[in-house]
Amino acid sequence: MANILLAEDDESMRFYLHRALEAVGHMVISAENGAVAEEMLICNRFDLVLSDVVMPEKDGIELARSARQRQPDIKVMFITGFSGIILEDQEGGFAPSMVLSKPFHLKDLVEQVERVLLE
Repeated sequence: MANILLAEDDESMRFYLHRALEAVGHMVISAENGAVAEEMLICNRFDLVLSDVVMPEKDGIELARSARQRQPDIKVMFITGFSGIILEDQEGGFAPSMVLSKPFHLKDLVEQVERVLLE
């Protein structure tokens, strides 16, 4: 299974996402914002960054760019409650298929994470 860095500023959402991913066998480290998550990248190796797009201190896009600088092969997936956000980052390679809009069922999250990890 994968090592996943989860960045989500909503505490209850972070808790449920963390548990759902661990329940299917992934190792998960959670952070309450992008700045804290970026610190986790310094001393840990991850297969996937799963990040909310809109967070205080450092948003998900900034976190993803930082993650790719440190670990070029890392997979990135975004979750957002703002369905109007369109990710067009040609340089970072963030495709629209890597965005899961809230609300979503935890089963959908797990399936999408598996898809992204296999790409």
